[in-house]
Amino acid sequence: MSDSPLSSLAVLVTGATSGIGYETARQLAERGATVLLHGRTAEEARAAADRLVATAGIDGGHLCAFAADFSRLDEVETLAHRVVAEHPQLDVLVNNAGMAAPERHTVTADGNEIAFQVNFLAHYLLTCLLEPALTTDPGGRVVNVSSSLHRTASISWSDPNRARRYSRLAAYAQSQLALTVFAADPRVTAVSVHPGVCDTALLPLYAHEGVSATEGAGHVVRLCDPAVEIVNGAYYDRGERVDPAPAATEDRTVRRLTKLADLLVGRTA
Repeated sequence: MSDSPLSSLAVLVTGATSGIGYETARQLAERGATVLLHGRTAEEARAAADRLVATAGIDGGHLCAFAADFSRLDEVETLAHRVVAEHPQLDVLVNNAGMAAPERHTVTADGNEIAFQVNFLAHYLLTCLLEPALTTDPGGRVVNVSSSLHRTASISWSDPNRARRYSRLAAYAQSQLALTVFAADPRVTAVSVHPGVCDTALLPLYAHEGVSATEGAGHVVRLCDPAVEIVNGAYYDRGERVDPAPAATEDRTVRRLTKLADLLVGRTA
């Protein structure tokens, strides 16, 4: 396996305990990468690592378990500091953790609508804090697992928490648009990918049936491969590069989102 282009890579996969994240971690580890598995709790992350060793024959030495509840930004900060300390060179960050927005409007302890925080703000903060490790080597890259639903979205600039008019679909779509816009931020080379409609916990948002998480993960893993050239801010629908929603390529929107995100995660410029 050592001849795989992924064998010397260190990759952090958020939301690696189930669905596309778990399958992405498995495929990366099978190809020799050192995979940092993130789960909401230490127990979930360790269980996912144990499962990969037991069922996929992965060498446990290639797996490291990390925990952070993305509904708590202080846990995201702790996670980032631990990753930078233990892996000063991180080759790829896969921002995959995600949740469907709940039926009822829900605000985190940090004061943000929960889907916007878990799906976007936590990844924004994590990426910013991991920037030193991702840019140690010029080839470092970020792969945001986004969604075709970002096309249906708008960012509610005056009320990003959607406290005035809440719809779970609009809240989810807003979080995916923000994640897609964020890929065009120039600080770290990043792309977004819609992995297809997959049979995971988020399937009900899209359809009644979907392809396997394994197939969806394949599109994510391909973009992690340093042999695959990427353009900062590009958006992929499964294996194909396509134009994202117009907002995702507007410099003004990128700048405005960065300003909003910095405000909401408590970062000062």
